[in-house]
Amino acid sequence: MSNLRSVVRGVGGYLPDRIVTNADLTELVDTSDEWIAARTGIRERRIVADGELTSTMAIEAAKRALADAELEATDIDLIVLATSTPDQTFPATAVTIQAELGITDGAAFDVQAVCSGFVFALATADNYLKSGQFKRALVVGAEAFSRILDWEDRSTCVLFGDGAGALVIEAQKLNGALTDRGILATTLRSDGRYRDKLYVDGGPSSTGTVGYLRMDGPEVFRHAVTKISDVILETLQKAGYDPLDIDWFVPHQANKRILDGAARKLGLPRERVVMTVDKHANTSAASIPLALMTACADGRIQKDHLVLLEAMGGGFTWGALLIRW
Repeated sequence: MSNLRSVVRGVGGYLPDRIVTNADLTELVDTSDEWIAARTGIRERRIVADGELTSTMAIEAAKRALADAELEATDIDLIVLATSTPDQTFPATAVTIQAELGITDGAAFDVQAVCSGFVFALATADNYLKSGQFKRALVVGAEAFSRILDWEDRSTCVLFGDGAGALVIEAQKLNGALTDRGILATTLRSDGRYRDKLYVDGGPSSTGTVGYLRMDGPEVFRHAVTKISDVILETLQKAGYDPLDIDWFVPHQANKRILDGAARKLGLPRERVVMTVDKHANTSAASIPLALMTACADGRIQKDHLVLLEAMGGGFTWGALLIRW
């Protein structure tokens, strides 16, 4: 009996041209390259230019993913965008991507789960494809977090950057075996009791303003490693794998210490962890697809490799997803 699997056809990413180093930030806040790097692993980040939007970055990432997949935009019938920084309150930024790519069929919508957004968006698209409702999906994570940062708050402004990444996935009939390519298992979680630990202090129905990002860093760090590890183990168990079966661990790029801690807890060697936080900083929903793009471009991730994705973000939300590439 055959099963529909969501198989990765292409990957692409986009980073703004402007590079802001830790040294540059010392001109804005009381900090240092040594202080930031020691606590986060971040050395630099990309920042959008004036007039550059979340949709601008998302469209470029989408075009590159389509080129990698050797598909036309009109081959896509579903677009799911993960973002916390949409162009407008509405309509969904995904429909702007749809229009600019020249797609007039299918559906396009946004998903908001902050830093877990790409995992949630990919899991959502996977379920639509497996149900047979759509054939090919463009899943994008794109963020202009620099637009919601308080540049006088050194505890947050040093952590984030801007960018976009995208995957093209396609429903294919496979045998339902462990060796099948595609998305093998997903686990999604949230717990709203912690919504005040990482949030934006504004919104249309509360303040009528965009607001700024606020974070209780120690509390986020305290919960991160345990929640990440638990959801990873559950996802692997669903698919019938152990941690050491993983070829590549591609986590949300929040903080090097969190990533190292999760890898240690799983018993994964450091060389199997894809880490881009030093160059990209935390790009929220864009961080996982940008890391995937990087690891595919340099030849690390190859066809048939077992790739594990995980993320945790405001809400709290967290999740993991296992793919055979």
